[in-house]
Amino acid sequence: MFLHGTRRKTWEKFKGGPWFGRHCLQTEGLIHGSPVDLFRRVAPGFKDTEDELVLLCIDDDKLASKVKWEESESTGRFCPHVHGPLNRERHFLVLPYLKDSRGDWIKNTELQHMLSR
Repeated sequence: MFLHGTRRKTWEKFKGGPWFGRHCLQTEGLIHGSPVDLFRRVAPGFKDTEDELVLLCIDDDKLASKVKWEESESTGRFCPHVHGPLNRERHFLVLPYLKDSRGDWIKNTELQHMLSR
């Protein structure tokens, strides 16, 4: 299980189709993900985003596309990179991206029991 943060309007645009993430593949060549327990390190990148955000909880065992767990910037921490679109019908739980008054991420209660690979 891993997380992918995105704008709600991006999710709304693609949620009706069978695949998600083509926009990431076109701009970055892959879809970035984060283990649940390391998302707190990724969250500051979303702090100043004014758009409403969502967290996609992705079951990597059910993806049709290849997932590579690769080291993140020589930190010794490994993050999932998806090298193809996400088949959304079998693996998504979509949660609101919660922020406090300073814009810092608040961990969703639903994530308390989810463990990363």
